[in-house]
Amino acid sequence: MKTKAVFPGSFDPFTKGHECIIDKALKLFDEVIIAIGQNTSKKYLFDLSHRKAHIESIFEGNERVKVQEFSGLTVEFCKQINAEFIVRGLRDSKDFGYERSIAQMNFEISGIESVFFMTDPEFTPINSTIVREIHKSGGSIDLFVTNSEKLVK
Repeated sequence: MKTKAVFPGSFDPFTKGHECIIDKALKLFDEVIIAIGQNTSKKYLFDLSHRKAHIESIFEGNERVKVQEFSGLTVEFCKQINAEFIVRGLRDSKDFGYERSIAQMNFEISGIESVFFMTDPEFTPINSTIVREIHKSGGSIDLFVTNSEKLVK
């Protein structure tokens, strides 16, 4: 039986840290769906179509990785596509405290388990907020984002 996991996020943008988490998840799961959440109350720097195309360019040719958009609760999306697990990435203990609470609540309402992966140390300082600020200030984000040219067309 194939195991399917969802890696949810806004991915504004999808960084090398996110990519590291997918690489680790693929060692455990047969299929990983990168689920780009749509939150109408949130203002994104990169539009949804660019974020989706950018992530697809990173995993082009890897049939075990899919990229989909979703809205609403992550656990409801997991049920719709028959995913048994939610993948989350951790950089530090602060991330763990926040993610643990969400994982416990998700499990309570759905029975869907969350699996945590630590990012490799070289990616620990990378976060999307800082990457967005670098880009908005005219700096290059190439060190932090694979195929960044596909994102910033």
